[in-house]
Amino acid sequence: MYQKWKRWNTAARKWLWILVVLGVAAALPVGYDRLQTESTSKNVEFVFDYRDLVDISVYRTRPQDYIAEQLDRLKQAGVGSMALFESTLDEFVKSRRITLYDGQQVADLTGKVISPNENYTYVAFNNEDSVTHIKPLIEETFTRLGISVRPWTYNDAEGLILETPRSNAVLKPMSPDPITLKMLRDKGFAIVPRLSDSTPYDQAYMEKLMAYFADNGVKRILFDGESVKGFSDDEEMESLKAFGELLNKHNIGLTAIENIKKPQKGFTTLAYQTDYNVARLYSLSERDATLEVEVISDRFVLASKDRNIRMFYLNAEPLRDTTTASITDPMDNLIESLTEPGNAIKDIQENGFTIGQAEAFQVADSSMQRYFKAVAVVGAIALISLMISYFIPFLAIPAFVIGLIGSAGLYVLRPEMMEQALALATSISGPTVAMILAIRKVNSNQSLPDMSVGRRVTHAIVLFFKTTILSLAAVPLVIALLNNVTYMLVLDQFRGVNLLALAPMALTAVYVLLYRGGNATRGGVIKLLKTPITLLWVIASGVLGVIGMYYLSRTGNAGSVSSIEMAFRSFLENTIGVRPRNKEFLLAHPIMLLGLFLSFKYRHAAYLLIVGAMGQLSIVGTFTHIHSPIYISTVRGLLGLVLGLIIGLIAIYVWQIAERIWKRWSPLLRQ
Repeated sequence: MYQKWKRWNTAARKWLWILVVLGVAAALPVGYDRLQTESTSKNVEFVFDYRDLVDISVYRTRPQDYIAEQLDRLKQAGVGSMALFESTLDEFVKSRRITLYDGQQVADLTGKVISPNENYTYVAFNNEDSVTHIKPLIEETFTRLGISVRPWTYNDAEGLILETPRSNAVLKPMSPDPITLKMLRDKGFAIVPRLSDSTPYDQAYMEKLMAYFADNGVKRILFDGESVKGFSDDEEMESLKAFGELLNKHNIGLTAIENIKKPQKGFTTLAYQTDYNVARLYSLSERDATLEVEVISDRFVLASKDRNIRMFYLNAEPLRDTTTASITDPMDNLIESLTEPGNAIKDIQENGFTIGQAEAFQVADSSMQRYFKAVAVVGAIALISLMISYFIPFLAIPAFVIGLIGSAGLYVLRPEMMEQALALATSISGPTVAMILAIRKVNSNQSLPDMSVGRRVTHAIVLFFKTTILSLAAVPLVIALLNNVTYMLVLDQFRGVNLLALAPMALTAVYVLLYRGGNATRGGVIKLLKTPITLLWVIASGVLGVIGMYYLSRTGNAGSVSSIEMAFRSFLENTIGVRPRNKEFLLAHPIMLLGLFLSFKYRHAAYLLIVGAMGQLSIVGTFTHIHSPIYISTVRGLLGLVLGLIIGLIAIYVWQIAERIWKRWSPLLRQ
């Protein structure tokens, strides 16, 4: 009965392969929909932090002239938007709109005794514009927050008394400075407001504020702090839903900041409420604003092309320069990175983008997509079942049935978990199955004696590309499973990057060690477990552990990269246009090709294929970066294959020379 069941499961592989092919075919139209989506957002927007400009101007002899000059330079350089934070009393002081006093200062100025039981804030307006525009703003804000406000005059200048300590008053956020907003609009800048969640949510106030923003051409807002506006009150007031309705009413979208330590609380919910009217933003920090011009430019160009970034946020800060005994700033550095010699804007435009206000992706969702995705799910389960069957043959049918039932259950309870779990398992299964079949092919060809060098090279190249094609079968399935705008915007992410980076290599190693002669036997496993551990094994394990830790440190978006490699990457990017992955064409693909070539003659050369599996998993892993366009991932993979093939052929040639030298001189060395 056991043998019969085993035969059924082995025969079932043919049907599983048919389901994989059908799944891949069904996934292709879904991939086409994603290509259509990726082609809809082509505007790239540069935003400068106006507050930083004000902070720098404080150290200038003529601050207003300095601000006006820098705004003109930024506009000419291609910066089309200014970020405006919610105003504070301190910011109004820096902008020379008001003068702020506490009770003791007022007593010193007026010569009048202030009640010891009063700890108030005194505001004096510096000009008529401030009285007209800033006074109503302060009155409305503090009254709304339940703080009493009453008139006050000093030297015939209008003012206000805020019945709260100065230390508390300066913390209260108000809507952006209307005088500054008008000035920036007159200079041709779009406005990107920055809103915080530091005060209670007020629907009437937010309705008025959003209408004001819409009247001033605001298309997108950026949140300041750990949470979005309305998150703190959402449980009691459903404020996120209400705020989302206001944003939709006034056609105002959101901005998602790339690589922040923690996602802003409530952002995903609010993005859903606005039907994902979201653009991704890369923020160049104050510290990074002083980097080399070419480095900054490369960051902008690569982010727009490779990561679907459509907004760039420029920060700056005053710098203390001890060599010149003066206060400097990075404004020249930033402008030169955009213009000459950095040429960031020129390069971005040459890549097919337009400089303008960022737009959200228009999601292409064909009427048949859900049915295609369902077939792709079945194909993915079939591929996973195939991988399991090559290690445990009698589990092919049970693995497929359990996979179908489990996926159906997860789809009902947690559909996003089902997508992510299947995507991870599929991305592991594709390269693993491909490597197993390559090893089997090598084993079958080792029975052919005296295979010529030319034939071995030809067989190695053909098998290399066959293996790659089989690995790539996982790619359309993963794309179909994760075809959702939330992954493009990195609101959701592919999970298990480190597992993908290790599992195919580990499974390939297991197959090489235990399955070279067919199925693993109990005796073979016991023999391996009883093998004595020598000092050499311990040292080798330590070396492999260090290599593995370094390899994992390079994996994912947060991987560390040396300055030398960064320069090499920039060279490849500038020379070729799309940077292939170094570990593919410099290491994994050449070793894979060399390993296949040698395995047709030397049995133990198959261990090189363990390293070769790195290249196969890396190709698939490139496509799990859903925020990268499919076109870029495809070109990157193809370049890696071509360059890896060339380097691999060179490695084979070098090996042949070394082998001939060894054959000629080794007898003399033995004597």
